[in-house]
Parts: sequence; C-alpha cells; structure tokens
Amino acid sequence: MPGQGIDQCKGDAMPAPKKTSAETLSLRITVVDPPPNILWALQLGREEIVKPTIATKKRIGFDLTVEVVEDSSPEGFRLRGPAVQGRPGERFVYLRMGAYAGQVGAPAGWRAKIGLEGISRALLTEVKAKRSGVLELRFAGTGRNGAPACATILGNGWHVA
Repeated sequence: MPGQGIDQCKGDAMPAPKKTSAETLSLRITVVDPPPNILWALQLGREEIVKPTIATKKRIGFDLTVEVVEDSSPEGFRLRGPAVQGRPGERFVYLRMGAYAGQVGAPAGWRAKIGLEGISRALLTEVKAKRSGVLELRFAGTGRNGAPACATILGNGWHVA
C-alpha cells in the first residue's frame, strides 16, 4: 500500500528517514561601551539585517536563537539558524556597523565576527539547568582607534546569563 514504507518495485521495506533532533538555544550578544552615533545590526543570511534588542549609550544587545543539532562531530552537535554563518566547526555570527548596518551618512562600514566555538557541551548542559536559559557573550564595542570593534571576537567568553 502506498505510504507504508514499501518499495512498490521490489516489495522491500524502505528504511525510515533519519530524524535530526534539534533544540533551541537562546543567545545574547552584548556590546559594551560602543562608539557614539554608530548604528549596529545583526546579519541574517547574506544580506538581511536585524536591529538590536536593546540599545543605550553604554550597551547594545542582540537576542537571537539558534538550533542545536546532534551530530557525529567531535563536539557532538552543531549550531544552525538564520544568523549562523560559516562551516561546521567554524560557526560564527556577524554584527554589522555603520554603512553595513544601513546607516545613511556613516563614515564607513564595519563587521565584527562573533565566534561560536566556545559554546561547549558543558555550557549547553549548564544553560538548560538555569531558568533564564540564555548564553551571553560580552565584548568592548570600541577599538583602540575609537572606531567600532571590527575584528574577530573569539567565542571563548560565552557564559550562562
């Protein structure tokens, strides 16, 4: 009968498709002491941008969710979602600034690459046990030259908020 997993040509039972279990993980990226008058945005995919969840003179925050998918990698999982960029094992999130964030009249455009490599199995277990259920990374938003921090931000500073 159709729809019962039987190959009509051979009469053999077809294996059921593998299901991947995915859990949702809440992340918060907090930019501390950003330079004044510069717009920040989170990049989704190649070109879509999202405004910050919170923006004050002292702090800019982005709340986002990613999927945690179990796999056979050395970590035992991978992260995916609209904001996640890069290859498995080298995942990151982009924050855009100035002209790259859609700011008209900005002196330039910048991007910061926020590494996700510091999100470990131990952190996933710890965040599940907390009521807040949020992993956060904080970094200084202003570089030594006074411009926005536009470099790779290593992802080893993730902690349960």
